[in-house]
Amino acid sequence: MGIVLKTPRLSLRNLDPEDSGFLVELMNEPPYIEHIGDRGVRTAADGRRYIEEKYAASYARHGYGLYLVERVEGAEPIGICGLVRRESLDHPDLGFAFLHRYGSRGYAREAAGATLGHAWETLKLPYVYGLVSPGNLKSIRLLECLGFSPLRSLAVAGQPFESRLFGKELKPA
Repeated sequence: MGIVLKTPRLSLRNLDPEDSGFLVELMNEPPYIEHIGDRGVRTAADGRRYIEEKYAASYARHGYGLYLVERVEGAEPIGICGLVRRESLDHPDLGFAFLHRYGSRGYAREAAGATLGHAWETLKLPYVYGLVSPGNLKSIRLLECLGFSPLRSLAVAGQPFESRLFGKELKPA
């Protein structure tokens, strides 16, 4: 699958069924379960099904979705980042999750910044949300660093907590 976005250290591309093992690892890390939720993805078959039903469906329907983030050096998968279209929101939201061992290296900021540039320049989106669990202080700081403003708390289907909703008007750099 071709690269959708590239930064000096990262490439972002559509997830495909071969990425199911990585998805199982990511979605079963404690921080993912705590802040995003337990998606029940435990096996490679679960991962393939999730990729087809969620990610591939979003690419086909909206022209965007969550992308696999790989380090350019070694093509090593380290996380996911992209845009999520939720029926309950009138604009897509920026989503990201990285393997814990790759935290605090600026990868999330780099991938999210590239995603926002893509949202404005290529997708021509005027506005993007950021939806985050209230206890996920690292993600809240990242959204604020990227220029998002807090809007309100919001109940999200399938989440045991009220999420915090942030927003950002997209403009030329």
